[in-house]
Amino acid sequence: MTTTAVDVPFSVLERAGYFPSANALVVADIHLGRAVASSVDAPIDDGKDVRDRLAGLLECTDAATVVVAGDLLHSFDRVPRGVERDLEALASTVDERGADLVVTPGNHDTMLEDVFDGSTADEYRLDDETVVCHGHEPPETDADRYVVGHDHPALSVDGRKLPCVLYGPDVYNGADVLVLPAFTRLAGGATVNGMTARNFQSPFVTDADAFYPAVQDGEVGETLWFPPLGECRELL
Repeated sequence: MTTTAVDVPFSVLERAGYFPSANALVVADIHLGRAVASSVDAPIDDGKDVRDRLAGLLECTDAATVVVAGDLLHSFDRVPRGVERDLEALASTVDERGADLVVTPGNHDTMLEDVFDGSTADEYRLDDETVVCHGHEPPETDADRYVVGHDHPALSVDGRKLPCVLYGPDVYNGADVLVLPAFTRLAGGATVNGMTARNFQSPFVTDADAFYPAVQDGEVGETLWFPPLGECRELL
């Protein structure tokens, strides 16, 4: 499979995006409490796993701001056991590295105000004018670029299912859209290879064929860009 170089104003990291012009790290869909809410024993401690990986990203980027693009929690009518502890530890991880934490609530964050007293915004504008939101509803803020989560994209490559970003230039009312994968490793992800716009839950994806998928190859520290889904769907 031939990869395609894409000129973008951000870096693709492991399940995250970094915007150097804003010195901001953006992650989505952390879903704290998913392990407790699941009827299946989780293979990892999702709170510690999230903190350790986030700390690693902060160390390599030295980001001044961490923005969670929705679904920090995995709850609707109650806060799962241990979530308040994990949330406090996550906020401390960001604070200890001198960064600010901002959350743009998602559809799973209905109980967020009960356990989080930090900065929140339905739509958050980075210093480079990029707007971050969860992506489950149409935006109210105009922007030339949006970063969203919500759909948990993954790409199947050579029989392996890999978390991926999707980048669509000029796909939403002339604006660029970056869709991030779930930051939690407990989310299996939606395999986008055969998905069309109607299969996505986010209103930001109006033409799936126009989105470029990219995966982060951790072994070599390289981002692998693929042609737009409309071109590479039958090749993967």
